[in-house]
Amino acid sequence: MTNRQLAEIVRRTNPVTLPATATVQQACQTMRDHRIGAILVTEPDGRLAGLFTGRDAVARVVAEALDPAATTLGAVMTPRPDTLKPHASAIEALRMMQDGGYRHLPLVDGERIAGIVSRGDFCGLEQARLDDETGFWEIL
Repeated sequence: MTNRQLAEIVRRTNPVTLPATATVQQACQTMRDHRIGAILVTEPDGRLAGLFTGRDAVARVVAEALDPAATTLGAVMTPRPDTLKPHASAIEALRMMQDGGYRHLPLVDGERIAGIVSRGDFCGLEQARLDDETGFWEIL
């Protein structure tokens, strides 16, 4: 089945979020405790403000010798990340992630956060279809 909608794939209907005022240390502890690779960063009204990932922790905090206990997510998150609606197709999400070079994609319905998907959430058939499409366009 390669035409699944993202709403069928999302495992967390209540994704893990933290405010932009939370520290990197809090985010890393939360990611460890929930065994996830990304945190959705929210505005005070609950809207998506940004995305913070393990890659961000390494590239923007550790590599820059910032103090994780004093650095806020708002200072090092990816602001206004690409998003998709939860009824988009799985292949559309995979294309976006491949083209953008990222592994996590927030799902937003209007202004409401609906979830998050990562490359690991997709089955082999969906990955194979993307590989086939990429190979087809490289030939042209």
